[in-house]
Amino acid sequence: MRATRSRIDAAKLPIVLGLSIAFTVAVVDPLMFSLNLPQVSRSLHVPPQLIGFLSGAATLVTAAAVLAMGGLADTLGLKRLLMLGLVAVMVVNLLSMLSPGFGYLLAMRFLDGLGLATLLAASFALLKVSVPAEMRPTAIGVFVAAEMILCGVTPALGGWVVAAVGWRWLFLVTPLLSLLSLWLTARYVPEPPAGQRHPLDVAGVCLVGLILLAFVIGIAAAQNGVSRPEAWLPLAISLAVAGVFVLHERRTQEPVLDVELFRSRAFCVALAANLTLNFIAGGFGFTLGQFGGVVLSLPPQTIGLLYLPGTLLIAGAVILAGVLIGRYSPRPVMVTGLLVMAASGLLMAATAGPTMALWLLVPATWLSGLGSLVTSTAVSETVLSHAPAGKSGTVASVQQAFGMTGYALGPTVYLLLFNLFFQREWMRDAKARGLSVTEAEEAVDAVRSGMVIGPSGAGYDPNLLRQASGLKLGLDFTDGLRLTMLTVSLLPLLLAVAAHLLMPRRKGSRA
Repeated sequence: MRATRSRIDAAKLPIVLGLSIAFTVAVVDPLMFSLNLPQVSRSLHVPPQLIGFLSGAATLVTAAAVLAMGGLADTLGLKRLLMLGLVAVMVVNLLSMLSPGFGYLLAMRFLDGLGLATLLAASFALLKVSVPAEMRPTAIGVFVAAEMILCGVTPALGGWVVAAVGWRWLFLVTPLLSLLSLWLTARYVPEPPAGQRHPLDVAGVCLVGLILLAFVIGIAAAQNGVSRPEAWLPLAISLAVAGVFVLHERRTQEPVLDVELFRSRAFCVALAANLTLNFIAGGFGFTLGQFGGVVLSLPPQTIGLLYLPGTLLIAGAVILAGVLIGRYSPRPVMVTGLLVMAASGLLMAATAGPTMALWLLVPATWLSGLGSLVTSTAVSETVLSHAPAGKSGTVASVQQAFGMTGYALGPTVYLLLFNLFFQREWMRDAKARGLSVTEAEEAVDAVRSGMVIGPSGAGYDPNLLRQASGLKLGLDFTDGLRLTMLTVSLLPLLLAVAAHLLMPRRKGSRA
């Protein structure tokens, strides 16, 4: 009887698919951009120190704006705001095709983040109000499975487009997906009644944006040393503003972030898991684009194809995860997903090298996608189960705010860790060869400059390597990458333990 009630009505499938495509647009837009960033940065001469910032610009704005969009969705109408967001993303991406330089593209990425915020805030909230509660776990599984299939196909499509006609045409993929979602949403998704209008917490939204912006700037500057003012000062400002934000949210009558939700241990663990899975997804995509293109000399279409194998298996696993959540609870599914993500990072840490076989890179990519989406299914059911009537958009936006924060921080923190470990490796290499720090730094700078902005494409330049005075920078580079992957793999392992201990064991409990 329970299995019958949890089965999705066929009439609901177009609704789930339309909303899933909208959500997928917000995922694949920054993913495809990160994977093809080496080609974009070389063409527009992006300063090397700003590559990570450009990669996370859209997700940074999304993380800051999604809380406000969630409140607007509840008051202005979920369906109306979703359709406006789809149109906005289409227009901004088409304008991005015309980018004459780095500054213009960065501005477009900021605007794109606003559109993506509306998609994240409204899509999951519409799923909650459009599907009966007993069907919701399975519906979430189908929702995430459809996202997985599209996430497996679109990176390959984007890589093929870049290789065939150039990176500018990459910005045509998202508008096509948005157009399909717009049609399905307009035709099949019902418009739930708008809630009571509430004043927007403008101060809270601005504080969130300042927290994230200062934090990302500080982390990016920390690549050159945490003790420098340009690193610790933004981090200190971010911490101070976070304290002001908490005080403000406790005192305002209509907070952008309801702090009462954080009294639930399950809700807190789910948000931490969501931040972690997006952090790893964002960082892994950035790493894959840099490592695959620079070290392994893989063309963009090959890097995109790494997401394709096993896509249908992941989709089936995610649907099964939704069924298991409906039958039992999100706890075992979340723990399993987090452990699979950790396994992906550990596999990369054990096997990455200058001559790494492609058959090893495929399962690492596959495990990362499987773990993140299985975890996301459990996270979504946990968060949506805490949403009171009329507040679906607000509560769903909290989940997406944490997710986008993780996704925005991923490339920057991964790059910070890599630079830290890479520096340690080549300095040790230089010391073993009797080179001075200055000589080694000159060699590394020459090779790094050739990797990032060299006009000849990705890959090491043998002439530059010969200038390295015998340094084994290929090994040093991949050793730094392996240590980075080992370090970040500790996060999902720790969260798996927390989920096992703190999440409710029985379905329907709110520990």
